[in-house]
Amino acid sequence: MAFQILLNFILAFVWMFLKTSYSPASFFVGYFFGLLIIYIFRRFFTSRFYLLRVVALVNLFFIFIRELILSNIEVLKAVLSPKLNIKPGIFAFPTELKQDWEITVLANLITLTPGTLVVDISDDNKILYVHAMDIRDADESILSIKNTFEKAIMEVSR
Repeated sequence: MAFQILLNFILAFVWMFLKTSYSPASFFVGYFFGLLIIYIFRRFFTSRFYLLRVVALVNLFFIFIRELILSNIEVLKAVLSPKLNIKPGIFAFPTELKQDWEITVLANLITLTPGTLVVDISDDNKILYVHAMDIRDADESILSIKNTFEKAIMEVSR
């Protein structure tokens, strides 16, 4: 991915120098043509087209924002209710992520979401222990995390 981005910048600068126009508009036109060239020759690269990963990263950001807002509403409801009707607990979340940075991003996204906290990670990095403020069904919480955060992280990294 980094090679494709660097190649795209080089193509944009070459375009600027060939056009002898050093304006930002000329750079962006060259960047666009560089994107087209890299897209056409994408089968010669070992990794997938980098713009797809950028789109997946933006998607992960919006998923996090949505989950952040929804969990804030749930925490607000629990705090403002006259009777404390929560069931806190810790559940084991088995993850399919392999690389350390993927697991770190997942743990941070879970921790940054109000009402949940990653307490520990197993020695083999396959299980995250998550404390939830209100856990009615552990399997539902596991599926929710798998279908949102873990799936989006895998789209970014693979």
